[in-house]
Amino acid sequence: MKKAVILSSGGLDSTTCMAIAKSLDYELFSLSFDYGQRLRCELDCARKVARFFGASKHLIISVNMRDIGGSALTDAIDVPKGRDTETMASAIPVTYVPARNTIFLSFALAWAEVIGAGDIFIGVNSLDYSGYPDCRPEYIIAFEKMANLSTKAAVEGCLTFAIRTPLMHLIKAEIIRKGLELGVDYSITHSCYDPDESGRACGECDSCKLRLRAFKQAGLSDPVHYVKRASDD
Repeated sequence: MKKAVILSSGGLDSTTCMAIAKSLDYELFSLSFDYGQRLRCELDCARKVARFFGASKHLIISVNMRDIGGSALTDAIDVPKGRDTETMASAIPVTYVPARNTIFLSFALAWAEVIGAGDIFIGVNSLDYSGYPDCRPEYIIAFEKMANLSTKAAVEGCLTFAIRTPLMHLIKAEIIRKGLELGVDYSITHSCYDPDESGRACGECDSCKLRLRAFKQAGLSDPVHYVKRASDD
């Protein structure tokens, strides 16, 4: 069985990515990060997702990005609330975490090389997303090239690494439909940037609003609990 490392945040996109990898008969190695994020409950969701799909191993790596800061997810910066999609797309938001995907993919690459996995799955998306530069196709292409230049396994011809992005050109409603076709239970996922102490999604941050809109477009109701569901979603 082919092996794949799946970057898992416990969110909607990465969980759908894992479902796709499983449907392609990969042996799953789930990788999550405790990086000082304010949304700590995402790690509990990532554990549930790994169990749900029967991952061979779920590894959580600690990387203290709170010491670096510079993001509303890792620093004392307010998470934007109540923004419309046009405003979200107008600039890179303060929820961008500096170099996060580069750091995460580097760890994924290291683990993939050790276990002999040529494929790394990441749930980045270039359509319904918040403008993060490390979610773009050109970034993924560049990282994949670097991966095959920088690793012993690739240089010696033992492995060719591929960064798999099956959600890249799907809108979120399409991602949800695809996940449901593959049996995803979205009630165990978490997407909110600013959950309350009990882990309920705020319903007003960019991530919540994009998620709620996607479920509405898909003709479904989001099964997770919200503090507030915006009336226009």
